[in-house]
Amino acid sequence: MKRIFLASAFFLLTACSVLTPATRYQASGDLGVIIARESGELVVFNSSSRRIVHTVSGLGDLSHASVVFSRDERFAYVFGRDGGLTKVDILQGQIDKRIVQGGNSIGGAISQDGSLIAVSNYTPGGVRVFSADTLELVADIPATYTDASGQQKLSKTVGLVDAPGNRFVFSLFDGAEMQIADFSHFAADGQFSIKRHAQIGKNPYDALITANGHYYVAGLFGEPGMARLDLWHDDQAPVRVLPDYGDKDQALPVYKMPHLEGWAQAGNYLFVPGVGRHQVLVIDAGSWQQVAHIPVAGQPVFVMSRPDNREIWVSFAHPDNGQIQIIDAETLAITETLQPGPAVLHMEFSPRGEQVWVSVRDLNEVQLYDTRTHQKLATLPVKSPSGIFLTRRAHVTGL
Repeated sequence: MKRIFLASAFFLLTACSVLTPATRYQASGDLGVIIARESGELVVFNSSSRRIVHTVSGLGDLSHASVVFSRDERFAYVFGRDGGLTKVDILQGQIDKRIVQGGNSIGGAISQDGSLIAVSNYTPGGVRVFSADTLELVADIPATYTDASGQQKLSKTVGLVDAPGNRFVFSLFDGAEMQIADFSHFAADGQFSIKRHAQIGKNPYDALITANGHYYVAGLFGEPGMARLDLWHDDQAPVRVLPDYGDKDQALPVYKMPHLEGWAQAGNYLFVPGVGRHQVLVIDAGSWQQVAHIPVAGQPVFVMSRPDNREIWVSFAHPDNGQIQIIDAETLAITETLQPGPAVLHMEFSPRGEQVWVSVRDLNEVQLYDTRTHQKLATLPVKSPSGIFLTRRAHVTGL
């Protein structure tokens, strides 16, 4: 009888451990991370329960940090300004692996199949590619170019994005080039190829890829206009579009260059921050011609579309960065101005767009808003918050 009782007890304990996985596992779909730039920390939060679940320290200089996620949403790859590449397990709330791969970095990307991590470097210049699993270096792509005197030099790299076909696309700030690194056969034979497009325009400073992966567009710091590369036909040379974009012949100084990742598309229109202007430009997505401009409260930094494309939310550079303006995508009218507080740095919409998270650096908090009523719902205390990244980004090209 004693033997039967012990066997029964063991069976019940085993069954309970199998039948209650919620005590051991946590889903990642409603998680996100916040960059705490001054403390070098990554704050992991639950966007449904609106609470902080982990704070991970030891990530180095996060003054211009960005994040991408693994396909299973478990790992966040953090790109630090000091060249640090940190793989963080957001479920366990700890660093899985960390390397310092360069001297001055400016963002990164994860390949379409999730196997490779690419990092864009100012110093020493170029793009380095790592195994997403081990962070082992698998490719070093120096950003070499030939200057006017015929000498070979290294360029800063900017505007690094992932593209369909396991490709990475980036621009050379000093070299006036776009390059495509094709890793489509890398898993089979360990080989990759580079395609170069020269003389795209002076000093490309940032770039974006359209949501469908069709176009890669680089903004030019050294002259007006933008360069657009058709990734469906990547043998064709980039073409110049928006010839007046970033025209230096204007009355206002440029307080902060806008983030091109912050372009918005709603219906047939692109909504673009005007460089050095208190305007949001409206571009026809078919012809790439400007069709209107919307006067706004300051120089736009992020111009972001609510996921249903019904509204456009706009943040601003100093000294107007204490507010957010909301534009009706149909009428192009400003419908509301919010005042979250001093130094609004970033916005991140929930996957279906019912809420938006807003980082307010000088209040040391991240605020949550209802996108229908525009009312504040909650706040999270975070020291000097900047970028906010939800795990939905794991499944979006270019993010």
